[in-house]
Amino acid sequence: MDHVDNDVLGGCCRVLSIQSHVVSGYVGNKSATFPLQVLGFDVDPVNSVQFSNHRGYGFCQGQVLNSNDLEVLYKGLKSNNINHYSHLLTGYIGSKSFLMAVKDVILDLKKTNSKLTYVCDPVMGDHGKLYVPEELLSVYKEHIIPNADIVTPNQFEAEILTGVKITDIDSAKVAIEKLHNMGAKTVVISSSDLGSDEILIGLASTTTGKRPMSLRIDIPKFPGEFRGTGDLFTATLLAWTWRHPDDLKVD
Repeated sequence: MDHVDNDVLGGCCRVLSIQSHVVSGYVGNKSATFPLQVLGFDVDPVNSVQFSNHRGYGFCQGQVLNSNDLEVLYKGLKSNNINHYSHLLTGYIGSKSFLMAVKDVILDLKKTNSKLTYVCDPVMGDHGKLYVPEELLSVYKEHIIPNADIVTPNQFEAEILTGVKITDIDSAKVAIEKLHNMGAKTVVISSSDLGSDEILIGLASTTTGKRPMSLRIDIPKFPGEFRGTGDLFTATLLAWTWRHPDDLKVD
């Protein structure tokens, strides 16, 4: 495999990745870190939770970290002047206090680097079911999405963030527009129920680059149940939007 260095991707590529960690399996940081490294990024992972395995199993043990845990880690980075990043990536977060601390990290990182790109996967649930505390929703709506450059909700997450019930492409576009109005420059609905047994439909829209652009992506479905694919998708989207910032279609 050819090495892709930082110069190919446009300079210093350093990511602070704040999301889940599991001992067994590949979700969260374990799904995102290696692909980003292969694409030339230096990745500093911070774990929002530390679980034995993902919640798809019948039993899960571990720790949900709080605001103090994140504040202590970030203070260490800042005190040593090593809090310089081109990107911030966030995924699954298990507590309201931790998510509020993430807001403070976002704002401080953007003071350090005004060109920082914040990619937010607002992991809250799927198929009509929340798997984080409901109190996180208001934090995402009021504090996180308004500071995000790129957001990658699934259909359910887009619905609860915007209050729009997505039943077809037109209603999905309404939800996307609401997310733009909340502050996100690029919105990707990473999966939806709008396709068929063979096709999963994703939708994307950006207001950046040379001109606004909207896309529909038809993704072939494979039999089986897979975990961590959304985390992988968001990580690779981060990488390729960095490489092609003016053309979402190329990504």
